[in-house]
Amino acid sequence: MTTETKRVLRTAVQFLVGLAAALPLLVHASGVPETAPGVGVGLAVAAAVTRIMAMPAVQRLLPGWLRTDDGAAG
Repeated sequence: MTTETKRVLRTAVQFLVGLAAALPLLVHASGVPETAPGVGVGLAVAAAVTRIMAMPAVQRLLPGWLRTDDGAAG
C-alpha cells in the first residue's frame, strides 16, 4: 500500500472518529447556528486523534495499513 493511500485512510479514520463524537450534538441541534458547538467538538476530537496517531508509541500499535512510518524506528 502506498504512503498516499495510508494517509487517506488515516484521515478518513480520524474524520469518522471526530464525526462520531460530534454526531449527538449535530442530531440534537435543529438550526445551523446551533450546530456550531457540534462542529467544534468534531474538529477538536479529529485534531486530537490526528496528533495521537502521529506519536511513535501509537504508530507501533496501529495496524500496518494505518502506519505512516516504515516500522524501523523504535
